[in-house]
Amino acid sequence: MLTHLSYDLAHLIGATVLMAGFGLLYQRRLFAVLNTFAFQAVALAAAAAWQAHIQNAPHLYVTAGIALLFKAILVPFALHWLVERLGIHRTVETALSIGWTMIVGVALVALSIMLVLPVTASAAALTRESLALAMSVVLLGLLMMITRSNAVTQVVGFMALENGLILAAVSAKGMPLVVEISVAFSVLVAMTLFGIFFFRIRERFDTLDLHYLETYRGDRQ
Repeated sequence: MLTHLSYDLAHLIGATVLMAGFGLLYQRRLFAVLNTFAFQAVALAAAAAWQAHIQNAPHLYVTAGIALLFKAILVPFALHWLVERLGIHRTVETALSIGWTMIVGVALVALSIMLVLPVTASAAALTRESLALAMSVVLLGLLMMITRSNAVTQVVGFMALENGLILAAVSAKGMPLVVEISVAFSVLVAMTLFGIFFFRIRERFDTLDLHYLETYRGDRQ
């Protein structure tokens, strides 16, 4: 009974992370995107904590704490502040319609399942299916980066992609503590660089829509 409960809860939490990835693709308002990302990070922290429990791996609680503190609280708060500080347009521009984006997202999930399950045939069922979910989250994050023209939403897509990688890491037994430390360090460095990047783009082009960067020629008059 306990084994089935552990299996079902792990699937439920992993599926919640995946559905939050679809939520990111669906949102058209910038603050809604940031709030959905915060929710995904909370689900990721829950996944790491549950894996720590069922694997009897206390170091994964560190991963859960890092995900909760940095990704669910500090990163969304910092991006909210940047949006307010720079006066960024709140509507998210998309390269594809929401309907087509969701269809492509479903196709990517199917592709992940088709690729991961045969390759991991010798692994435990929970590990195989968790890795398929994680790969789906990675591909949805990549899709968000491709289909969004705003720099802030592309940063969120990058962070969502990283959430998939962390989900894959915590699903595999034996992840060392150095991974948690590297995750925290990478998030801090990324947020520092992205903050500088945003201010420089805003100062130079008076917008964070990357479409204008692609068409820009010469100095502004």
